[in-house]
Amino acid sequence: MTTDIWLPFPADEIPGLPSPADSGFTYRLWDGEPEYPADPEDCVFYTVPYLERVETVIRPLSRMRSLRVVQTLSAGTDSVEAAIGGLHSGVRLCNARGVHEASTAELAIALVLASLRGLPRFVRGQDAEEWHAGFYPALADKSVLIVGYGAIGGAIAERLAPFECARVVRVARSARTTAHGEVRALSEMPSLLPEADIVILSTPLTDGTRGLVDAGFLARMKDGALLVNVARGAVVDTAALLAEVNRGRITAALDVTDPEPLPSGHPLWHAPGVLISPHVGGSTSAFLPRAKRLLAAQLQRLAAGDSPDHVVLTTE
Repeated sequence: MTTDIWLPFPADEIPGLPSPADSGFTYRLWDGEPEYPADPEDCVFYTVPYLERVETVIRPLSRMRSLRVVQTLSAGTDSVEAAIGGLHSGVRLCNARGVHEASTAELAIALVLASLRGLPRFVRGQDAEEWHAGFYPALADKSVLIVGYGAIGGAIAERLAPFECARVVRVARSARTTAHGEVRALSEMPSLLPEADIVILSTPLTDGTRGLVDAGFLARMKDGALLVNVARGAVVDTAALLAEVNRGRITAALDVTDPEPLPSGHPLWHAPGVLISPHVGGSTSAFLPRAKRLLAAQLQRLAAGDSPDHVVLTTE
């Protein structure tokens, strides 16, 4: 029985890993380099290197015939799901729940505040030695709609609590009641959008959410509303968004875009009322300690013969 564990960090830098002597695991370090650390056929647990190109991270998968778990270090798994489908049955794909919530929620709030309070204008004013005084919108008293109420959506809602919002409405694929209150169904969006001053997207990219924010969605947003995307770029129809922001009817703050990276010369770069950050929602100092804790916990479960946590699909 093979026991190779592929990790993107040195095993001796991950506290809490099962010891090789007790678990029988052999830890292999691979972070997307051209050469593999060992024969991929012996790998049973594959940690997908973070922030590497898709073609790089899926390259060894077809040779991993002993594979039992694929562990991403991203909240979304859409980039590797197609490659997973071609594997033998019983391989579990796990996401990085618990790793990115704090950082992504922080950025969502930062984008909201920066957009409302005019920070991009102030930065440009400082460069030009111009003083842009005046009244600016506040987050206080605004109605916020969070589209996608998973772990990240929940973290965003928690961080909105001190800002005295008029209300925070949470939307998920299906309606439910949580400890924090009611979650509305995605089917209710047409009636919810006209009431929202701020719409924050934190939904995973699936067949059901690809292009969710289309011309009809945007047309239902109230005049002057702010769209914030910390989900995936393809959740938003870029052409439809450009049409609305160029009219000046709404504004947007985007950590993710479609296409991505946003190429030089793309009209989104200079669209009025658009603030862009380069997909850095999870890329902070908070990532590494949480990623290491996740890997240690998952491998402790594997060593004990238990199923891993955060399984999003199992191959058939």
